[in-house]
Amino acid sequence: MRKAFVIGWPISHSKSPLLHRFWLDQYEIEGAYEAVAVAPDNFTTHMTNFADFGFVGGNITIPHKEAAFEFIRHKDEAANMIGAINTVWLDGETLRGTNTDAYGFSANLDDGFPRWRDGKTALVLGAGGASRAIIFALIEAGFTDIQIANRTLERAKELASRFGPKTSAHSLRAVPELLRDTDLLINTTSMGMEGVEATFPFDLSNLPASAIVTDIVYTPLQTPILKAAERLGVETVDGLGMLLHQAVPGFEKWFGRQPTVTPELRQHILDAL
Repeated sequence: MRKAFVIGWPISHSKSPLLHRFWLDQYEIEGAYEAVAVAPDNFTTHMTNFADFGFVGGNITIPHKEAAFEFIRHKDEAANMIGAINTVWLDGETLRGTNTDAYGFSANLDDGFPRWRDGKTALVLGAGGASRAIIFALIEAGFTDIQIANRTLERAKELASRFGPKTSAHSLRAVPELLRDTDLLINTTSMGMEGVEATFPFDLSNLPASAIVTDIVYTPLQTPILKAAERLGVETVDGLGMLLHQAVPGFEKWFGRQPTVTPELRQHILDAL
Protein backbone atom coordinates (compact mmCIF):
# COMPACT_ATOMS: atom_id res chain seq x y z
CA MET A 1 0.00 0.00 0.00
CA ARG A 2 1.33 3.42 -1.00
CA LYS A 3 1.38 6.06 1.73
CA ALA A 4 1.82 9.84 1.62
CA PHE A 5 2.06 12.40 4.41
CA VAL A 6 1.58 16.02 5.29
CA ILE A 7 4.03 17.40 7.83
CA GLY A 8 3.88 20.62 9.80
CA TRP A 9 4.17 22.04 13.30
CA PRO A 10 1.42 22.06 14.37
CA ILE A 11 -0.46 19.93 11.85
CA SER A 12 -4.03 19.74 13.18
CA HIS A 13 -5.14 22.70 11.01
CA SER A 14 -4.28 20.98 7.71
CA LYS A 15 -7.13 20.22 5.32
CA SER A 16 -4.90 18.00 3.17
CA PRO A 17 -6.04 14.71 4.76
CA LEU A 18 -9.67 15.57 3.93
CA LEU A 19 -8.72 16.20 0.32
CA HIS A 20 -6.54 13.21 -0.37
CA ARG A 21 -8.62 10.70 1.57
CA PHE A 22 -11.68 11.84 -0.42
CA TRP A 23 -9.85 11.00 -3.65
CA LEU A 24 -8.51 7.70 -2.31
CA ASP A 25 -12.07 6.66 -1.50
CA GLN A 26 -13.51 8.02 -4.75
CA TYR A 27 -11.06 6.15 -6.96
CA GLU A 28 -10.96 3.07 -4.71
CA ILE A 29 -7.19 3.29 -4.39
CA GLU A 30 -5.51 1.19 -1.74
CA GLY A 31 -3.48 3.91 -0.12
CA ALA A 32 -3.16 6.14 2.92
CA TYR A 33 -2.54 9.80 3.61
CA GLU A 34 -1.36 10.66 7.11
CA ALA A 35 -0.89 13.91 9.01
CA VAL A 36 2.42 13.83 10.89
CA ALA A 37 3.44 16.47 13.42
CA VAL A 38 7.13 17.19 12.86
CA ALA A 39 8.93 19.76 15.00
CA PRO A 40 11.52 21.94 13.25
CA ASP A 41 14.35 20.13 15.05
CA ASN A 42 13.13 16.82 13.59
CA PHE A 43 12.56 17.99 10.03
CA THR A 44 15.83 16.68 8.57
CA THR A 45 15.41 13.31 10.28
CA HIS A 46 11.91 12.91 8.85
CA MET A 47 12.95 13.87 5.33
CA THR A 48 15.94 11.54 5.42
CA ASN A 49 14.06 8.53 6.72
CA PHE A 50 10.41 8.74 5.61
CA ALA A 51 10.82 6.00 2.98
CA ASP A 52 11.75 3.59 5.77
CA PHE A 53 8.19 3.95 7.07
CA GLY A 54 6.60 3.20 3.70
CA PHE A 55 5.98 6.77 2.54
CA VAL A 56 6.44 7.64 -1.15
CA GLY A 57 6.27 11.41 -0.56
CA GLY A 58 4.02 14.04 0.84
CA ASN A 59 3.08 17.64 1.47
CA ILE A 60 5.07 20.20 3.41
CA THR A 61 3.27 22.93 5.31
CA ILE A 62 4.12 25.65 7.82
CA PRO A 63 6.81 26.09 9.08
CA HIS A 64 8.82 23.69 6.87
CA LYS A 65 8.40 24.98 3.31
CA GLU A 66 11.62 27.00 3.25
CA ALA A 67 13.52 24.25 5.08
CA ALA A 68 12.36 21.80 2.41
CA PHE A 69 13.64 24.15 -0.27
CA GLU A 70 17.09 24.13 1.33
CA PHE A 71 17.06 20.38 1.97
CA ILE A 72 15.97 19.09 -1.45
CA ARG A 73 18.54 19.21 -4.24
CA HIS A 74 16.27 18.22 -7.13
CA LYS A 75 13.58 20.87 -7.53
CA ASP A 76 11.77 22.37 -10.50
CA GLU A 77 11.47 25.94 -11.80
CA ALA A 78 8.35 26.68 -9.77
CA ALA A 79 10.10 25.76 -6.52
CA ASN A 80 13.21 27.73 -7.43
CA MET A 81 11.29 30.90 -8.32
CA ILE A 82 8.93 30.70 -5.36
CA GLY A 83 11.71 29.75 -2.94
CA ALA A 84 9.65 27.17 -1.07
CA ILE A 85 8.56 23.55 -1.51
CA ASN A 86 5.17 22.12 -0.55
CA THR A 87 5.19 18.77 -2.39
CA VAL A 88 7.84 16.04 -2.46
CA TRP A 89 8.02 12.57 -4.00
CA LEU A 90 10.47 9.76 -4.59
CA ASP A 91 11.50 9.24 -8.22
CA GLY A 92 13.25 5.91 -7.85
CA GLU A 93 15.77 6.76 -5.15
CA THR A 94 15.82 10.49 -5.97
CA LEU A 95 13.86 12.87 -3.77
CA ARG A 96 12.25 15.64 -5.83
CA GLY A 97 10.30 18.72 -4.84
CA THR A 98 8.01 21.34 -6.30
CA ASN A 99 5.65 24.08 -5.25
CA THR A 100 2.09 23.55 -6.48
CA ASP A 101 0.59 26.83 -5.25
CA ALA A 102 1.05 28.59 -8.60
CA TYR A 103 -0.59 25.64 -10.36
CA GLY A 104 -3.48 25.74 -7.88
CA PHE A 105 -3.96 29.48 -8.33
CA SER A 106 -4.09 29.23 -12.13
CA ALA A 107 -6.30 26.14 -12.20
CA ASN A 108 -8.78 27.80 -9.84
CA LEU A 109 -9.13 30.79 -12.17
CA ASP A 110 -9.29 28.51 -15.20
CA ASP A 111 -12.28 26.80 -13.58
CA GLY A 112 -14.10 30.04 -12.87
CA PHE A 113 -13.13 32.52 -15.59
CA PRO A 114 -10.74 31.22 -18.27
CA ARG A 115 -10.67 34.69 -19.80
CA TRP A 116 -8.36 35.76 -16.96
CA ARG A 117 -5.48 34.64 -19.18
CA ASP A 118 -6.36 37.41 -21.64
CA GLY A 119 -5.35 40.02 -19.07
CA LYS A 120 -2.05 41.87 -19.13
CA THR A 121 -2.10 43.99 -15.97
CA ALA A 122 -2.42 42.45 -12.51
CA LEU A 123 -2.40 44.12 -9.12
CA VAL A 124 -1.09 41.91 -6.31
CA LEU A 125 -1.84 43.05 -2.76
CA GLY A 126 0.89 41.83 -0.43
CA ALA A 127 4.53 40.84 -0.74
CA GLY A 128 4.75 37.83 1.57
CA GLY A 129 5.56 34.22 0.78
CA ALA A 130 2.18 33.52 -0.82
CA SER A 131 2.59 36.36 -3.30
CA ARG A 132 5.66 34.73 -4.85
CA ALA A 133 3.59 31.80 -6.11
CA ILE A 134 0.95 34.18 -7.48
CA ILE A 135 3.50 36.28 -9.35
CA PHE A 136 5.12 33.17 -10.82
CA ALA A 137 1.69 32.01 -12.02
CA LEU A 138 0.94 35.42 -13.55
CA ILE A 139 4.21 35.46 -15.47
CA GLU A 140 3.59 31.92 -16.69
CA ALA A 141 0.12 33.01 -17.87
CA GLY A 142 1.55 35.87 -19.94
CA PHE A 143 0.89 38.92 -17.79
CA THR A 144 3.33 41.70 -18.71
CA ASP A 145 2.54 44.32 -16.04
CA ILE A 146 2.41 42.92 -12.50
CA GLN A 147 2.09 45.62 -9.85
CA ILE A 148 2.94 44.63 -6.28
CA ALA A 149 1.45 46.84 -3.56
CA ASN A 150 2.54 46.31 0.02
CA ARG A 151 2.40 48.07 3.36
CA THR A 152 6.21 48.01 3.44
CA LEU A 153 7.46 49.31 0.11
CA GLU A 154 10.89 47.77 0.58
CA ARG A 155 9.38 44.28 0.68
CA ALA A 156 7.57 44.96 -2.58
CA LYS A 157 10.81 46.17 -4.16
CA GLU A 158 12.61 43.00 -3.08
CA LEU A 159 9.92 40.89 -4.69
CA ALA A 160 9.93 42.92 -7.90
CA SER A 161 13.70 42.54 -8.18
CA ARG A 162 13.32 38.77 -7.74
CA PHE A 163 10.91 38.43 -10.67
CA GLY A 164 12.29 41.03 -13.05
CA PRO A 165 11.05 43.73 -15.43
CA LYS A 166 7.43 42.57 -15.70
CA THR A 167 6.92 43.52 -12.05
CA SER A 168 6.89 46.85 -10.22
CA ALA A 169 6.69 47.86 -6.55
CA HIS A 170 4.19 50.28 -5.01
CA SER A 171 2.95 51.38 -1.62
CA LEU A 172 -0.63 50.66 -0.55
CA ARG A 173 -1.38 54.36 -0.93
CA ALA A 174 -1.07 53.90 -4.70
CA VAL A 175 -3.78 51.22 -4.87
CA PRO A 176 -6.75 53.46 -5.80
CA GLU A 177 -4.90 54.82 -8.84
CA LEU A 178 -3.44 51.45 -9.83
CA LEU A 179 -6.92 49.95 -9.92
CA ARG A 180 -7.82 51.97 -13.03
CA ASP A 181 -5.82 49.71 -15.37
CA THR A 182 -6.19 46.42 -13.49
CA ASP A 183 -7.41 43.33 -15.35
CA LEU A 184 -6.91 41.01 -12.36
CA LEU A 185 -6.82 42.00 -8.69
CA ILE A 186 -5.42 39.46 -6.21
CA ASN A 187 -5.37 39.73 -2.44
CA THR A 188 -2.52 37.66 -0.96
CA THR A 189 -2.58 39.35 2.45
CA SER A 190 -4.47 38.33 5.59
CA MET A 191 -6.85 41.28 5.20
CA GLY A 192 -10.33 39.95 5.79
CA MET A 193 -9.23 36.58 7.17
CA GLU A 194 -11.28 35.39 10.11
CA GLY A 195 -9.90 36.90 13.29
CA VAL A 196 -7.73 39.46 11.48
CA GLU A 197 -9.74 42.29 9.94
CA ALA A 198 -13.44 42.60 9.30
CA THR A 199 -13.35 45.12 6.46
CA PHE A 200 -11.43 45.74 3.27
CA PRO A 201 -9.71 49.13 3.52
CA PHE A 202 -9.85 50.19 -0.16
CA ASP A 203 -12.51 51.67 -2.39
CA LEU A 204 -12.67 49.51 -5.52
CA SER A 205 -14.77 51.90 -7.57
CA ASN A 206 -11.85 52.62 -9.94
CA LEU A 207 -11.77 48.97 -11.09
CA PRO A 208 -12.76 48.42 -14.72
CA ALA A 209 -16.09 46.61 -15.09
CA SER A 210 -14.27 43.83 -16.98
CA ALA A 211 -11.83 43.12 -14.14
CA ILE A 212 -11.70 39.90 -12.10
CA VAL A 213 -11.05 39.91 -8.36
CA THR A 214 -9.76 36.92 -6.40
CA ASP A 215 -8.56 36.26 -2.86
CA ILE A 216 -6.33 33.41 -1.75
CA VAL A 217 -8.02 33.48 1.67
CA TYR A 218 -10.88 30.96 1.99
CA THR A 219 -11.95 31.43 5.61
CA PRO A 220 -14.33 33.15 5.31
CA LEU A 221 -15.21 32.03 1.80
CA GLN A 222 -16.61 35.43 0.89
CA THR A 223 -13.92 37.80 2.08
CA PRO A 224 -14.41 41.58 2.36
CA ILE A 225 -12.60 42.26 -0.92
CA LEU A 226 -14.83 39.79 -2.78
CA LYS A 227 -17.96 41.31 -1.23
CA ALA A 228 -16.80 44.80 -2.20
CA ALA A 229 -16.19 43.68 -5.79
CA GLU A 230 -19.56 41.94 -6.02
CA ARG A 231 -21.33 45.11 -4.89
CA LEU A 232 -19.79 46.81 -7.93
CA GLY A 233 -20.85 44.01 -10.25
CA VAL A 234 -17.25 42.83 -10.79
CA GLU A 235 -16.64 39.10 -11.27
CA THR A 236 -14.99 37.29 -8.33
CA VAL A 237 -13.29 33.95 -7.66
CA ASP A 238 -12.93 32.70 -4.07
CA GLY A 239 -9.78 31.09 -2.72
CA LEU A 240 -11.05 27.61 -1.88
CA GLY A 241 -10.42 26.33 -5.40
CA MET A 242 -6.74 27.17 -5.10
CA LEU A 243 -6.51 24.88 -2.06
CA LEU A 244 -8.27 22.08 -3.94
CA HIS A 245 -6.34 22.35 -7.19
CA GLN A 246 -2.90 22.66 -5.60
CA ALA A 247 -3.39 19.14 -4.22
CA VAL A 248 -3.81 17.55 -7.65
CA PRO A 249 -0.14 17.21 -8.76
CA GLY A 250 0.95 15.58 -5.52
CA PHE A 251 -1.83 13.00 -5.51
CA GLU A 252 -0.90 12.04 -9.07
CA LYS A 253 2.79 11.66 -8.13
CA TRP A 254 2.08 9.46 -5.10
CA PHE A 255 -0.88 7.37 -6.22
CA GLY A 256 -0.58 7.30 -10.02
CA ARG A 257 -3.90 8.90 -10.92
CA GLN A 258 -4.71 12.51 -11.74
CA PRO A 259 -7.73 13.43 -9.60
CA THR A 260 -10.48 15.85 -10.55
CA VAL A 261 -11.69 18.80 -8.52
CA THR A 262 -15.47 18.42 -8.43
CA PRO A 263 -18.40 20.22 -6.77
CA GLU A 264 -18.69 17.18 -4.46
CA LEU A 265 -15.11 17.65 -3.25
CA ARG A 266 -15.67 21.36 -2.77
CA GLN A 267 -18.77 20.69 -0.65
CA HIS A 268 -16.88 18.03 1.32
CA ILE A 269 -14.28 20.62 2.34
CA LEU A 270 -16.85 23.36 2.93
CA ASP A 271 -18.71 21.08 5.33
CA ALA A 272 -15.51 20.71 7.35
CA LEU A 273 -14.63 24.41 7.50
